[in-house]
Amino acid sequence: MKLTPAFVTLLAAGLCSLPPGALAQSAKDFEELRNELKALRAELTQLKAQQAQAPAASASAWNDRIDAVELKQKDAVVLGDIPGSFRLPGSETSIRVYGFAEANLIKDFKGTAPGDNFSNLAEQPLGSSDHGKTVLTGQTSRFGFETSTPLANGAFNTKIEADFYGYCGSECNRNRLRLRHAYGEYAGWLIGQTWSTFMDIDNLPETVDFNGPPGATFRRPVQARYTYNNPNLAKFQFAVEDPSDGAHSPNLVARIDKAYDWGSLSVRALSHEQRMGGVSKRGMGFGLSGAYKITGTTTLMAQYTLVDGDNDGAYLVGANYPVVDGTRLRLDRAQGVVLGLGNVFSEKLRGTLSMAWVRSRNTLGDDYVNAYGANGNLKLFQWHAGLYYTPIKNVELGGELLGGRRVTFGGDKGNMTRLNLQARYIFN
Repeated sequence: MKLTPAFVTLLAAGLCSLPPGALAQSAKDFEELRNELKALRAELTQLKAQQAQAPAASASAWNDRIDAVELKQKDAVVLGDIPGSFRLPGSETSIRVYGFAEANLIKDFKGTAPGDNFSNLAEQPLGSSDHGKTVLTGQTSRFGFETSTPLANGAFNTKIEADFYGYCGSECNRNRLRLRHAYGEYAGWLIGQTWSTFMDIDNLPETVDFNGPPGATFRRPVQARYTYNNPNLAKFQFAVEDPSDGAHSPNLVARIDKAYDWGSLSVRALSHEQRMGGVSKRGMGFGLSGAYKITGTTTLMAQYTLVDGDNDGAYLVGANYPVVDGTRLRLDRAQGVVLGLGNVFSEKLRGTLSMAWVRSRNTLGDDYVNAYGANGNLKLFQWHAGLYYTPIKNVELGGELLGGRRVTFGGDKGNMTRLNLQARYIFN
């Protein structure tokens, strides 16, 4: 505090006006006041000096803190844009790693079909048969990762997934790494390998059996697909897919999907070329499927598929293969139906009942049957009854009883009954 002349004059005048007895006390008070003023002046000088040095020190401290935060950000795991993902350091790409380790115990109570550990009703041994083999396998364990990167016209997504159930011939059956999915997706376009556009994977009933019921599409071709989604109208998809072995032109698929409060509907059309022995023919296919929510926990699923038989037996699982008849290629025109009823009993228990039929529209004496032979399949019927139980997080225990009957054009029959137990350990 600065002592101005005016302040001193007023102070002296006040002191002079005091009575004599008070002058001594006032002089003492004045001395104490002067000492306080000196102390205040010293503190003020010290504060000014500290303020003059503060900016440089403060800036240095802030820089150190910013560097520390940036280092922590580089080392920290940042949540990504897709569930269960994390952000790659130094980028905007989110990545999710997922998969499961799985073991299956399979016991056939009748004969075992060749070529596959899981259900293969189309090749079920005919006639009465002894008990089939018991199989323990972990080859269906899988792993994969998917990414998402934000761009101007939406997210650019990729996915790669594999399991260990690749077919390698009669010398080892199945025991190799197999690519399941590998594609990129951006602005409505998908290019790569994934589920066929002709396949309605969302409305297929869940089964413990890896192959599931025949009567529907189960194919993962390489394809180029475009999707146009109008929420007020429907979702439209058009795809060019990898043809069957030997064909010269790709397969064409068109699809429409519509979601409702009560469930969903899907309609699909297929044009595919088949070629064997230098002879080719283009066949057609049609698919209709949907789901109906009976209650909040119970869903009914149904699929109908009509296809001119394809060479890899995947556009309609259970259909007979094409056959060369002189200079003509004859296709088995077959149809399939799959029905499923799924129910979630609790957070830890869910179950599914399903039935499937496949029937050829040819009969004994038709040109196709004469060329193919009476051992071709006239009809297949298969059923599944399964449960999944989750005792703890990321662990699923499954059990399923399934059976079926194969009937050939010649009237021979083969029956299947088996039990499939499964333990699955899921990560992410």
